[in-house]
Amino acid sequence: MNNSAQWINYMLLFGVMIVWGMNVVAIKVLVEYVPPAAMQSWRILLAGLVLAVIISIKGEWRRLTKKQAVYITFASLTGVTAHHLFLAFGLANTTAVNGSLIVALVPIFTSILALLILGDPFTRIKFIGIISAFAGVCLVIAAGAGGGLASVASGDILMFAAVFAQALSFVFIRKATIDLSPRLVTGIMFVVGSAGLFIFSALLEPGGLPPLGTIPSGVWWIFLGSSIVATALGHQVFNLSIQKIGAGETAVFNNFVPFFGMVSSVLFLGESIYMLQGVGFVLIVAGVLMGTGYLEQKWIQKRKAY
Repeated sequence: MNNSAQWINYMLLFGVMIVWGMNVVAIKVLVEYVPPAAMQSWRILLAGLVLAVIISIKGEWRRLTKKQAVYITFASLTGVTAHHLFLAFGLANTTAVNGSLIVALVPIFTSILALLILGDPFTRIKFIGIISAFAGVCLVIAAGAGGGLASVASGDILMFAAVFAQALSFVFIRKATIDLSPRLVTGIMFVVGSAGLFIFSALLEPGGLPPLGTIPSGVWWIFLGSSIVATALGHQVFNLSIQKIGAGETAVFNNFVPFFGMVSSVLFLGESIYMLQGVGFVLIVAGVLMGTGYLEQKWIQKRKAY
């Protein structure tokens, strides 16, 4: 890849990180007007339909084996149904700042599950990174709770559940994408997972959607931007970046998501950022870089170069 094409890819990826950071704020706004489960079911279904159109244009549909279908089903239930359900209810009961920073733990949870389930090597640096990330989140929650960790918001706990569910889904996605394109897997996951969200919406929110006329037009634009731009198209750019610049380089950009989430929370929701949350953010980013093995890989590559 020439330097010009690489910089274009970097800029697109950076743009996705901005959109994903703002998407936390978007969901926080949406759950104020629409019941959380119902909102997520329609938002994810629309994203899945957009991906289905792209997959059809690309001619990527193919018959799944029984094993692939099992992996994708579990990935859908954990990474779409459970993750987005906990995410929506979590953001309805905590601040967008806290939500943005807790979501940043996804790579750490993924690394821990890869160590436990997939047998990835465990090192001292990874251990230090995991401790650093969780220490950072403790500071974030303590600052946001006001009364310390003893008064942690229920939304923060649900955000942890959302993070764990998404990290668990990556284990199944890794197995499913051995023989399938990430776009196909993601598209199927969104459609299947949204069906699960509709079921929970019917059980948890018997009142259903509020009268559509009561929802401001601006909220509809936020809904479309969150579903199509952030969720459907954002994942396409991210997956393409993995192919172009590698998984390690692409994963580093994820550290910008909580930063832009915090900035968006202040700009659009008028939330406050406390000093402890800033310190927590630094510890989380440092922990992710160490805990996922990224810094170790770079250090080993540098040694081999010499």
